[in-house]
Amino acid sequence: MINRDYKLERLGDLQRPRPGHGDLTGAIKYLGSIRGTLERASARETTVRVAAGALAAQLLAEFGIRAFGYVVELGGVAIHSQPGTLDEQRALRDRSIIYSLNPDQDDEFKTLIDQCGKEGDTLGGIVEVRVEGLPFGLGSHAQWDRKLDGRLAQAVMSVQAIKGVEIGLGFEAARRRGSQVHDPIHYDASQRDAPHLGYVRPTNNAGGLEAGMTNGQPLIVRAAKKPISTLRKPLESINLETKQPEEAAYERSDICAVSAASVIVENVVAFEVAAALIDKFGGDSLVEMKARYELFLKMARER
Repeated sequence: MINRDYKLERLGDLQRPRPGHGDLTGAIKYLGSIRGTLERASARETTVRVAAGALAAQLLAEFGIRAFGYVVELGGVAIHSQPGTLDEQRALRDRSIIYSLNPDQDDEFKTLIDQCGKEGDTLGGIVEVRVEGLPFGLGSHAQWDRKLDGRLAQAVMSVQAIKGVEIGLGFEAARRRGSQVHDPIHYDASQRDAPHLGYVRPTNNAGGLEAGMTNGQPLIVRAAKKPISTLRKPLESINLETKQPEEAAYERSDICAVSAASVIVENVVAFEVAAALIDKFGGDSLVEMKARYELFLKMARER
């Protein structure tokens, strides 16, 4: 297939850095061109991470673990997610043009995006990823660089335009008392064969992670994506050659990429969870890995 839109070799350098992009900082850091920074900083890089995450999701599926991403807020407007099983909610997500769990709100957001585009502006939002079927103990409390919450935060924050990451309640946990934050622990013997071994919680404010380790509850990760930096109605900038004030440069850009971000973050999270699964149960084959997984669950039930 021929890429008829390929034109990098014909593009000149930018002289008017775009606020919010790495244009100015990268040009000064590397004492070079803006073009050299902006192309490498592009979210096109995430294509490879989505591909790797899709492969990781196949491994997770062998253990009954599923990762699922969707949009929960767009342009400052919250989305009222419809309840349902994981399969039912995935069907809702796939029906939604913005990848939310409420297709009934799609027209509202389509209007918002269209209006924003007419104004030459861009929109950000918040995406959420839920991972179900996790066993106890992925990650570690013992070393700072093996804590799964830290690994997830680093991986998700490294996605272009992500400016914040929350696990469970996230920042809201800082605003509540401990009695309103921590999840009580119950035991249901009828569920002892599940990956959570029968240890159930009425809430999941921890988002499935305690002390850097999975606790048998669903993993909940949210990421805040800022609006795209390239504006059709540019902000104030300067010309790097003349140092005189000018409007920032404009190159072809989207209005809103939050839906795409939900797919990217889903796969980034899947990759990190799969890496943690391999750390704990890895071997030279899937058969060996599954045997270690089943042995761990057997020993955990008997402790």
